[in-house]
Amino acid sequence: MTPTSNSPALAAALPASAPITLLVVDDHTLSRRGLIALLALDGGLQVVGEAGDAAEAQRLAQRLQPQVILLDNHLPGVMGVDAIRGLREVAPAARVLMLTVSEDAQHLATALRNGAQGYLLKTIDGDLLAEAIRRAAQGEPVVSPELMGKLVAAFQSQGVAEAAALMATPTPPPDPISPAPSVQCMAPLSPREEEVLREIARGVSNKEIARTLDIAETTVKIHVQHILRKLGLSSRVQAAVYASDRQRAEC
Repeated sequence: MTPTSNSPALAAALPASAPITLLVVDDHTLSRRGLIALLALDGGLQVVGEAGDAAEAQRLAQRLQPQVILLDNHLPGVMGVDAIRGLREVAPAARVLMLTVSEDAQHLATALRNGAQGYLLKTIDGDLLAEAIRRAAQGEPVVSPELMGKLVAAFQSQGVAEAAALMATPTPPPDPISPAPSVQCMAPLSPREEEVLREIARGVSNKEIARTLDIAETTVKIHVQHILRKLGLSSRVQAAVYASDRQRAEC
């Protein structure tokens, strides 16, 4: 009998996907070891190295070539946001994900401008951190929901094109992005797409949107694609900026 997709025989025959390799950079030993212990609970993640300063992190990044680098902002002698470029030079395929206590909008903007894939606060739940790491490894920008307001405000002052540049995948370079269309030029969104757009503006993931709206995650992905196409946008952050601008215009 041919084994079904749920049979143990077929499951054993299928190769397990390799875990995402991580380099953890934090100068506080207890904090670093606690984070490593937390990540070890997830079989899909593997910490291959740890560093307490930027110089050590750069040496290890060059040797280990991790997929994701978790980087604290407060390091001895240098800010983490200023160490990003050096790390990406020696490990160009790595995604740098800031994990810090700093909610400073300037640090956030600098990190993204220097090539970080995301910026997370250390208050993040462990399950959400694991999800954010996976999203970052796939090239998706990730930012703590608490910081989306500051991010949108910063982008509003710099323009949507700058927002796209900051939140683009660092490698390869993004294609040129046209400015967002005006409200008058946009194709009409369906009521469900409007709901999804409001959730995007909050900075939440597709999984969280699916849970909030009680729909499948695959359905959310389809709605997001439709929203971006109808609005002539190229990223979720552009959509968040657009939604915020439209809300202000309607007030």
